[in-house]
Amino acid sequence: MKTLLITAFEPFGGESENPSALALELLPETIGGIRLEKRLLEVTFLGAKDAVCHYVDEIKPDYAICLGQAGGRAAITPERVAINVMDARIADNAGYKPEDEPVVTGGANAHFATLPIKRMVSAMERANVAAAVSNSAGTYVCNSTMYALLDHIAANSMATKAGFIHVPYIPSQAADKPNMPSMPLEDMVKGLTAAIECIDE
Repeated sequence: MKTLLITAFEPFGGESENPSALALELLPETIGGIRLEKRLLEVTFLGAKDAVCHYVDEIKPDYAICLGQAGGRAAITPERVAINVMDARIADNAGYKPEDEPVVTGGANAHFATLPIKRMVSAMERANVAAAVSNSAGTYVCNSTMYALLDHIAANSMATKAGFIHVPYIPSQAADKPNMPSMPLEDMVKGLTAAIECIDE
């Protein structure tokens, strides 16, 4: 049976919940013949990138997906690319607020996801869940974690196919934010399940 390392993040930015962590908890242990190895990451630039690289080395998965929250988006969005920049609008959960710093000193300018992101979007849409490819993972912890993961896999010539998926707010988070889009947690789980089911086709 193939293995998927799938991570999510703790709450950050004053939120009491992180939908990526809630969705991770609700995903089944196996999906379409793939066994899920679930891990929770802290929202810190340095801690998250170290942890995700450690988990890849430990588990040696066939696939790796990091999940994260993207407040303001209305759809589940697999990311196309991660850039070698840490530039924070708000401090991370350790109080670190980098400005125009590299994720990996001397690393490539960018790394592209190696997951079949368009196929994953199509699978989610067929499951009647809003989904779209995103061309920017931002410059916060989500982007740096995706970059570090892909850089580590490339540097060590690993066969793991990897990428990042952002999920919207859940309705309880959007309740006090006027005109803020959200998605029910059960739809997130349904969409993510459909996306994972298709990666081994």
